[in-house]
Amino acid sequence: MKATLILTLAAAVSAQQICDQYGSYNKGIYTVNNNMWGMDSGSGWQCTTVDSISDSGVSWHTQWSWYGGENSVKTFPNSGVKLDFKLVSELTSIKTSAKWSYDKTNINADVAYDLFTAADKNHVTYSGDYELMIWLARYGSISPIGTKVQTVNVGGHTWELWNGWNGNMNVYSFVAASPITSFTTDIKDFFNLLVNSYSYPAHSQYLINLQFGTEPFTGDATLTVSHWDASAV
Repeated sequence: MKATLILTLAAAVSAQQICDQYGSYNKGIYTVNNNMWGMDSGSGWQCTTVDSISDSGVSWHTQWSWYGGENSVKTFPNSGVKLDFKLVSELTSIKTSAKWSYDKTNINADVAYDLFTAADKNHVTYSGDYELMIWLARYGSISPIGTKVQTVNVGGHTWELWNGWNGNMNVYSFVAASPITSFTTDIKDFFNLLVNSYSYPAHSQYLINLQFGTEPFTGDATLTVSHWDASAV
């Protein structure tokens, strides 16, 4: 009986449900965010649950249901990692791995990494001068910001590279040809391609945010992230 009670209490401590618009839970270097920033563009609900979190990585899942405003992102439930702000040129690696699954595919949503860089290291961390997205999956009729500029190979995978502007922020999005549900890479390779082919100013841009999650547009589904970790050194 005592052992059962201890296990039950341990489960209660590790599972943290977040339903507030900007609710979050952090422990050590990782944070999980519910982040319903675009919820007013439609109707629905979302809750995100932290299943486990430690300095070796995080697992979590999010349940959501959104309708209306089919061309608008409703939310970005995500996991993020604490960074020491450094210039992208100073970083030797941005290593990460992710394992995830969606229980449905008849949705409008993506599964993506989202990184912001800025010339000012004190810039707010929810935007930047540049945004780098890595879409591991795209479901439905959605597309990234801008237009497709070329097809590239990075980290052993083929990607559509899109580019466009979100206000004053220059956005580059790498979109996988088909869903990648188990992913290990060095994101520095993606920045290197932008430096070499698109004059990305790595010597004047600080990496200020690194997150992984999903952008729901419409539908209802559950995303399960069974493991995510990241580090920038």
